[in-house]
Amino acid sequence: MTILVFLGALLGAMALGVPIAYALLACGVALMWHLDLFDAQILAQNVINGADSFPLLAVPFFMLAGEIMNVGGLSRRIVHLALALVGHLRGGLGYVTIVAACLLAALSGSAVADTAALAALLLPMMVKAGHDKATAGGLIASAGIIAPVIPPSIGFVILGVAANVSISKLFLAGIAPGLLMGLSIAVAWFLVSRREAIVPPPRASRAERLLAARDAGWALLLPVIVLVGLKMGVFTPTEAAVVAAVYALLVSVLVYREISLPQLVQMFVSAARTTAVIMFLVAAAMVSAWLITVAQIPAQVVELLQPFMDNPTLLLIAIMLLVIAVGTAMDMTPTILILTPVLMPVVKAAGIDPVYFGVLFIINNAIGLITPPVGTVLNVVAGVGRMKMDAVTRGVLPFMAAQFVVMFLLVLFPQLVLVPLRWFY
Repeated sequence: MTILVFLGALLGAMALGVPIAYALLACGVALMWHLDLFDAQILAQNVINGADSFPLLAVPFFMLAGEIMNVGGLSRRIVHLALALVGHLRGGLGYVTIVAACLLAALSGSAVADTAALAALLLPMMVKAGHDKATAGGLIASAGIIAPVIPPSIGFVILGVAANVSISKLFLAGIAPGLLMGLSIAVAWFLVSRREAIVPPPRASRAERLLAARDAGWALLLPVIVLVGLKMGVFTPTEAAVVAAVYALLVSVLVYREISLPQLVQMFVSAARTTAVIMFLVAAAMVSAWLITVAQIPAQVVELLQPFMDNPTLLLIAIMLLVIAVGTAMDMTPTILILTPVLMPVVKAAGIDPVYFGVLFIINNAIGLITPPVGTVLNVVAGVGRMKMDAVTRGVLPFMAAQFVVMFLLVLFPQLVLVPLRWFY
């Protein structure tokens, strides 16, 4: 009955068009009434405690870093470097998109920011070269969702806080799977682009490649600083976010000199607005998370999944299918906040490594950003590229399928995540 009250209140509020954060609060109030625990002070206290978290300070700084990189020229230089390295290959602009997406993912950790930059810079170039606009848009969307998997990742920060799992381990565990996601869409692009008879641009000379690498050198140094600092214990993930934002700002202002004072103010305002939305979601979700624990909903879910508990692989497949279904209708952040308190105790009871599960969970949620009808990243590509949503959806299907293949391979072969994690950590 408790599970029905939880789901009924949440889904009912969402069906009425209530914003997710307020739907979570309504769900919490419904659970409190059901458990005869209603107290406005407890509700307010949990909202405040939900946002009062040191690790969550990483969110505004990573958001700010992403804004600075797009406006300050770091993203553009990464794209130019990728173009110089692989632009001459058949279907080269597609490989440029993938390489640039992996490099940008190591800078900002925001799928929306990275996708917007890639779509603005590369979509016109791909269309002008003769590529199908829908396919090009689909490739850019699928490449943009690598950002939440390769560190630094805002998704991992939120998951680490919600599940009480080491954010540093999540960061380092995401490197290999993120690169595999990039490799999978490269294979899919190879198969798709073979149908297009497009003459690639001439190969960049060695001097041009060196010039592009030197121009992007300051941008490429950022992920090195963050990853080495995390591995050596120089700073925490929260402090890494501050380092990323300050470094990007200094490079943009003092080295590239592409940010004016009005742009600087606009970037801070944009990052603050996005952060406010995320933090309110987190604060509202903490009310439901506390009540989920009090109502012992995880124990009830364990009982429901008892037939799968002796087989971790089957359990993970069942959970992944559930998250896929949720991801078609809900954005990444609320999905993490709603499902993590329910699923993480189940995963731990089955003896599954929580860091390994966290990586799979974030990959699944990232793919949810390109699954219709709600896919946020699809909407970004459609908006920036002035395309119809159904065209982008059609174009993304082969690449989305490739990334689902990677996700289920990681379910079947956990060592693909755990072995690189041991090496990095």
